[in-house]
Amino acid sequence: MVFSFLKGQFIDVIEWLDDSRDRLVWRFERYGNSIMYGAKLTVREGQAAVFIHEGQLADVFGPGLYQLETNNLPIMTALQHWDHGFNSPFKSEIYFVNTRRFPGLKWGTQNPIMLRDPEFGPLRLRAFGSYAVRVADPARFMTEIVGTDGDFTEDKIAGQIRNIVVQKVSRVLAASGIPALDMAANTKDLSEIVAKAIEPTLTDYGLSMPELYIENISLPEEVEKVLDQRTSMGIAGDLNKYTQFSAAQAMQKAAEQGEGGMGTGIGMGMGMGMGQAMAQGMAGMGQQQPPAAPQASPPPPPPAEAQWHLAENGQTKGPYGTAQIQQMIAQGAVTRDAMVWTAGQDGWKKAGDIPDLARLFTAPPPPPPPAG
Repeated sequence: MVFSFLKGQFIDVIEWLDDSRDRLVWRFERYGNSIMYGAKLTVREGQAAVFIHEGQLADVFGPGLYQLETNNLPIMTALQHWDHGFNSPFKSEIYFVNTRRFPGLKWGTQNPIMLRDPEFGPLRLRAFGSYAVRVADPARFMTEIVGTDGDFTEDKIAGQIRNIVVQKVSRVLAASGIPALDMAANTKDLSEIVAKAIEPTLTDYGLSMPELYIENISLPEEVEKVLDQRTSMGIAGDLNKYTQFSAAQAMQKAAEQGEGGMGTGIGMGMGMGMGQAMAQGMAGMGQQQPPAAPQASPPPPPPAEAQWHLAENGQTKGPYGTAQIQQMIAQGAVTRDAMVWTAGQDGWKKAGDIPDLARLFTAPPPPPPPAG
């Protein structure tokens, strides 16, 4: 009976078989029992055992099999002033710390990051990614983070680490000077810069971050739509053409919302106008428009019709226009020997000697009148 009582009070095997995937620290429950001097302590790979004696951090054990004696408990021996002959049970809290890597933890910017982009000016960005964390210094982690929590899971520290990551990412992106459109090609370098900036803070917590990934950096939705439109038009950097394109889109949308025949007519008219404007714009993208040909000067006014004067029986008749002279020739009232004069002519001359009138005498006669 005495042996059974002592066996129930003393613990001689101390170990932790963890089947969870999110527990960082677990306290070995003593249930009021003492630890037997010479008990077996098993610490598996990816674990550490931390002894807390009367509220003070004592010994830390890495992976291995230990027999708890004074030579394996140097700090606790000094705290208790044990001599080498100590062989009595003792009480101490034992915390197992999971030192393996915890991957796949997520982070993301809850609020957009404000920065000054060299191409777009002031801009808002969002970013998200993943990281891995592990306990690098179990003693510091216990004193700085865990305290007396006997069941410490990753979700109790993930929020704090996520805030640190987001803060560092915001500062790094804002100070990088990398254009927003080029950040996707530099996420690896940016991730390394952020991880290096976070390292001192995590070291103070007894943690390390073996992996940090910036998986995506995104622009606001409205800015992405504008970039998609500029890409589809192929006129990136030409704001004038883009403005024309946007106006044409707005008119087409308004026309499509019209009702009945009027809406259809407006849509057709605007569609044709938009097509012409886009055709001109696209033509201007690939080549420069040739300069407009100079407009030809208007033709000179026709020369004034000559006015002819006839000399008959010592008298001057006229003036007559060329058409009137032609009619008089046809009637036989003016012959080749008739004396005529016009302004600029040197004296009177026969009508047959003047080229402008001579050709009138060669005109074919009109058709004869019908037979009686």
